[in-house]
Amino acid sequence: MKVTPTAIPDVLVIEPKVFGDPRGFFLESFNQKAFDQAVGKHVEFVQDNHSRSVKRVLRGLHYQIQQPQGKLVRVIRGAVYDVAVDIRKSSPTFGKWVGIELNEDNQRQLWVPIGFAHGFMVLSQTADFLYKTTDYYAPLHERCIVWNDPDLAIIWPSVGGEPQLSKKDAAGSAFAAASVFE
Repeated sequence: MKVTPTAIPDVLVIEPKVFGDPRGFFLESFNQKAFDQAVGKHVEFVQDNHSRSVKRVLRGLHYQIQQPQGKLVRVIRGAVYDVAVDIRKSSPTFGKWVGIELNEDNQRQLWVPIGFAHGFMVLSQTADFLYKTTDYYAPLHERCIVWNDPDLAIIWPSVGGEPQLSKKDAAGSAFAAASVFE
């Protein structure tokens, strides 16, 4: 697999080796030993999640202030624009974000470590989004930063209209008022 740091070096783009021919393809989507080597430490995943969303759905920017989760994310159908925001106050990249397109053709994955808010917008008619987490979902500790916070100034792709948001995501907090990690 090929591992490429983003503009925020802790967030990694992971590209598996894809073996294809006219019949289709094969890839190894996860290998514990190779992943640990790529991130430089042992990471244990405890939960796998799968969401399906339609075009213009924007989910995020989510994180858990207690029981924080690292996420290894990928798309197996469709395309999304995936964003990670550094919310570690002691980090030199605090308040910065990175975004990357993940889709069924490029087979890329994104490692979003603990200390980041995460979200994505669906670019295709539908998208199936899979992600592994390092801790269990804890709704009492879940937080959301509003997707269009002016201090973050995330540049979301234009997909022909306003994003479709859940009530929870539409009511996300401003970055300046958000609970963050030290």
